[in-house]
Amino acid sequence: MSLFTMGFLLVILQPSSGQFPRACANTQSLLRKECCPPWDGDGSPCGELSSRGSCQNILLSQAPLGPQFPFSGVDDREDWPSIFYNRTCRCEGNFMGFNCGECKFGFSGPNCTERRLRTRRNIFQLTTSEKDKFLAYLNLAKHTLSQDYVIATGTYTQMNNGSNPMFRNIDVYDLFVWMHYYASRDTLLGGSNVWRDIDFAHEAPGFLPWHRAFLLMWEREIQKITGDENFTIPYWDWRDAEDCVVCTDEFMGGRHPTNPNLLSPASFFSSWQVICTRSEEYNSQEALCNATSEGPILRNPGNNDKSRTPRLPSSAEVEFCLSLTQYESGSMDKMANYSFRNTLEGFADPRTAISNISQSGLHNALHIYMNGSMSQVQGSANDPIFVLHHAFVDSIFERWLRRHRPMLEVYPAANAPIGHNRENYMVPFIPLYRNGEFFKPSRELGYDYEYLQEPALDSFQDFLIPYLEQARQIWAWLVGAAVVGGIVTAMLTGLILTCRKKKRGISSEIQPLLTESEDYNNISYQSNF
Repeated sequence: MSLFTMGFLLVILQPSSGQFPRACANTQSLLRKECCPPWDGDGSPCGELSSRGSCQNILLSQAPLGPQFPFSGVDDREDWPSIFYNRTCRCEGNFMGFNCGECKFGFSGPNCTERRLRTRRNIFQLTTSEKDKFLAYLNLAKHTLSQDYVIATGTYTQMNNGSNPMFRNIDVYDLFVWMHYYASRDTLLGGSNVWRDIDFAHEAPGFLPWHRAFLLMWEREIQKITGDENFTIPYWDWRDAEDCVVCTDEFMGGRHPTNPNLLSPASFFSSWQVICTRSEEYNSQEALCNATSEGPILRNPGNNDKSRTPRLPSSAEVEFCLSLTQYESGSMDKMANYSFRNTLEGFADPRTAISNISQSGLHNALHIYMNGSMSQVQGSANDPIFVLHHAFVDSIFERWLRRHRPMLEVYPAANAPIGHNRENYMVPFIPLYRNGEFFKPSRELGYDYEYLQEPALDSFQDFLIPYLEQARQIWAWLVGAAVVGGIVTAMLTGLILTCRKKKRGISSEIQPLLTESEDYNNISYQSNF
């Protein structure tokens, strides 16, 4: 595959969304526990002189957590981001960003007052030039240094409580790989001890909102480094796929001719180096991933453990998942039954919604099927198929939101695993976002999916289903009401007829003239149903 020269894409970088703002990765900010950088527009912290925002104490949720993490004060991610900063920018109106220099998702313009809706499209519906541009944008992000964000290479304790900052530069694409790693890494307990049953982005209610925010920030990064404000992430609709149809040199890289675990040298993805894939090594060294290159992308689609993932997900499995009415249930982790989130994530059987961690369904099935870098949680974002896959998973989440129209209160406020309550801040994002902020329809966040815009029968069915479900739940009451209504109507009819018979005895000279049409005009019909 030959791509056009990417030199024209190298533009002046603008502020980005991600992890530690460079302006706050210093001794002074860490010791003061304050991250309120100035906005370039007026030079004041958080753009306060322009009424964009102000430096405020962060407000942490006090809601109780689930029992999955039995420790306190041992992990920098607890009560994020308070171990590093307890004062950050709180933006007003539609302003957003670590210094309130950006617009909220779905808004644009100098004052962030203009609504904007972008459409994510199927990668196979893109023209050749659109597809090549997307691939070129990925490669540009992989080779462009993030100007506004750095990553932490040590814990807060290893930084001597802020007096010895440990941060490192990173390119834009790998910044997001690192964030995915940091949210899902193990807790270091000292020595060789670690706690593995912890994940701030998976295995709990925040899985879908976290990845929704992650993709929106990643999408915005590409828009900025390319200057293409119309860019959106394409998705791969993998329902009923027989194999990895995007695994070709024309798209995301084909199979190497002699080593099935590597990518074809005809794809520039074969030259990409992965980071953050050696979790056991980091744990043994009591260290964090420092973004050192660790080898090429690995991928051997279809040669996975068939007893765990026999095939890619089917349309029927997706439809069953969408029929589940509960977003979350029970322990609110990977053992949850009849949970839409747990079924879509892939820890529950997509035919019964019963938890079965020995199998991998839906979202998890795709990761396991890829049989390589995608199959390890912490380093899975190294493979660019990750964004295509999660964009489609997000579209399924969107279909569920539109079908069931849940209130915000449906998202658990308390007793979820650590970091997953509604008001918890998502790890490791700065600016700060709460889980509940992304439990809403995508149009409110400024984007839609091409296949969800079509006024097809499925959309009408999606609209009717929640009302039909409610009717099913109260059908007995409805039948009883109908019976009672019929009895009352019969009694009233009998009473009216009796009165009319009595009136016929009155002299015709004083009887009112009542025609059939007038009789109907004086009767009001109303359906209780």
